Amino acid sequence: MTEEQIGRSPKKPGRPGKGVEMARISAIFERFEAAEPHPRGELIHTNVFTLLVAVVLSAQATDAGVNKATAGLFAVADTPEKMAALGEERVQEYVKTIGLYRTKAKNVVALSRILVERYGGEVPRDRAALESLPGVGRKTANVVLNIAFGEPVIAVDTHIFRVSNRLPLAAGKNVETVEAGLEKIVPGRFKLHAHHWLILHGRYVCKARRPLCEACILSDLCRYPGKTV
Repeated sequence: MTEEQIGRSPKKPGRPGKGVEMARISAIFERFEAAEPHPRGELIHTNVFTLLVAVVLSAQATDAGVNKATAGLFAVADTPEKMAALGEERVQEYVKTIGLYRTKAKNVVALSRILVERYGGEVPRDRAALESLPGVGRKTANVVLNIAFGEPVIAVDTHIFRVSNRLPLAAGKNVETVEAGLEKIVPGRFKLHAHHWLILHGRYVCKARRPLCEACILSDLCRYPGKTV
């Protein structure tokens, strides 16, 4: 053993080098891009405000369920001024098919009033300002910043959390750790659409109960031990 080798920790067997791992990560997103160059979110909205409301309503609810409820709501209230004027009880009537609808209706009306009073009826392009609104957490703020303002941020929901841990991309025990990991390892040119690619992959292919590995375009790049093929 040479002096140069003394004190070196042996590499863990089977663990890929950084270059190999980054090549694998790039390949994953290259395949996403080839399959769907311009992915879109599934929440129906007409402007930044209705996007914000839809995302607030989508917590612990499906996008399809939210879209059904907001079709009528946005027809009568598509601005903060109109939503605030509509009032909490009437908003409840439109969104009562969504879980936690009373709390969500209260938050939607409250944030609408704040937008009118503090921001001239405009949704702010600022994370801290967004997160200060009732019912708006980091994930909701990230979705708005990404979709409405084109910011290359990643909003980690249950689908992205699952996919990131399974492949794995950025493994972690909580969404904050996974978000930080994804921000670090996703190549810059893919960051704008990474959120949509990952969420759609988790929703339709890498499902929670039984992932559709036989239909997965990433099967050979995935290290999930519970693969179904």
